[in-house]
Amino acid sequence: MGDHNWEGAHRPTDSEGRQYHIQCKAGEVARYVLLPGDPKRVGKIAAMWDEGKLVADYREHVTYTGKSGDVDISACSTGAGGGSTASTLEDLAELGCDTLIRVGTCGAIQDYIKPGDLIISTGSVRKEGTSDGYVTRAYPAAANYEVTLALIEAAEQLGYPYHVGIGYTAASFFCGQGRPGVRGYQQSFMKDILPDMQAAGVLNFEMEAATVFTISSLYQMRAGAIFTVIANRVNNSFEYDGSTVNRNLEVANLAMRILWDWELKKKAAGRKYFSPSLLKNVSISAL
Repeated sequence: MGDHNWEGAHRPTDSEGRQYHIQCKAGEVARYVLLPGDPKRVGKIAAMWDEGKLVADYREHVTYTGKSGDVDISACSTGAGGGSTASTLEDLAELGCDTLIRVGTCGAIQDYIKPGDLIISTGSVRKEGTSDGYVTRAYPAAANYEVTLALIEAAEQLGYPYHVGIGYTAASFFCGQGRPGVRGYQQSFMKDILPDMQAAGVLNFEMEAATVFTISSLYQMRAGAIFTVIANRVNNSFEYDGSTVNRNLEVANLAMRILWDWELKKKAAGRKYFSPSLLKNVSISAL
C-alpha cells in the first residue's frame, strides 16, 4: 500500500484522510458513483464520459473520476460479492458520495427474459449474507425510487429492452444460486432456490445488489442497480456478447445525467423529492 502511514484500527485512514480500501481521499471522488464489480470495466465506463482520469488502483478497487455533461461523476469497482462491496460503500459514504448505481451482469430466471436484455432492480432478496451484519433480516433491500425511475427513463431513451422487478442477491456463484458445485456437490435446500424464486416472480440472480441497497439506505444514500443479462437458467443459455454487454453502462451513465437534471429542477422548485409534475411544471387537480 505504498508509503502511506495508516492510523486507527477503528477506521484506518492516512494523514490525508485517504480511505483504506479504495485508497481515495476527499475531493477525489464525486457524489455520483457507478459501481461495477470488475475493475477492468471502470476504464470502459470512464471512456463514455467527456473527461475522466484514474484516481486509484488497489486490489479489486479501481477508481476513475471525471465529467459526464455537467455532472461530476466517478466509477469505483467493488470486486465480486457482498464483503468487498460493503468495504467500498463504507469508504464512499465516508467521502460524501450520495448517489450510487450498481452496474453488472446477471443470470435471468424467468423464461421470457433473453440474454442482452436489461434488468432494473427495484429491490433484492437478501441472501448474500453481508447485509445481515448491518441490520435485521426483516429490513428490506430496496432501491431508491428516483434512481430507479432515472434508469427506466434512460433505457427508454436509448431504446434497449428492459425489465423491472425484484432480484436475488446470492452468497456465491454456484451453490448459492442453486447450481451444483464440483463433482455434483449439492445440499437438498439448493434444489428449491430456483423454483421458489421463479414462483415468487424474482427476475434474476446476482451477488451485490442487496448489499448496495441495504447499506445505502442505512447511510442515507440513494442507490439503484441495472444488469445486463448474460444467461438464462430456464433454457440454460449463456451469451457474453460484446455488442450488448455494455448496454447497462450506457443506461447508467445517462441515468446519472437525468438525475442531475432532476436535482436542479428540485432545487429550483424548493422540493426535496422528485415527482413527475416537475417535468411539466403543472399540477393535476385532486379528484
